[in-house]
Amino acid sequence: MTTLTPDPPYEKPIPHPKNRFMALTSNCTDMPTLFVDTHAPLDVLYDAASYRIRAVTQVLENMSMRGSVECESFILSDFALLCAIPLRDGCDVLDVVGRRLRARPSD
Repeated sequence: MTTLTPDPPYEKPIPHPKNRFMALTSNCTDMPTLFVDTHAPLDVLYDAASYRIRAVTQVLENMSMRGSVECESFILSDFALLCAIPLRDGCDVLDVVGRRLRARPSD
């Protein structure tokens, strides 16, 4: 019979820029599990942010063209959260892009 060993104590990650990985704001607890690689190529970071923001934009544009949308308030609240999470992720990634661009030496 194998003995289970407990996980080591949780250590909060060091925030960016001292750590390569920055926790996303949309993590739902103090123990983040989703991160952005702050050293990823700028075009990859931009594409990741753009993908998330455009996906939510497309959904919201489709909803706005439907005319009337009837739903319970808790469904609307869940829908707003569903849109807010990828928007926040996209903004977090754009923040990394901005920091990286500002840190570049001027040409």
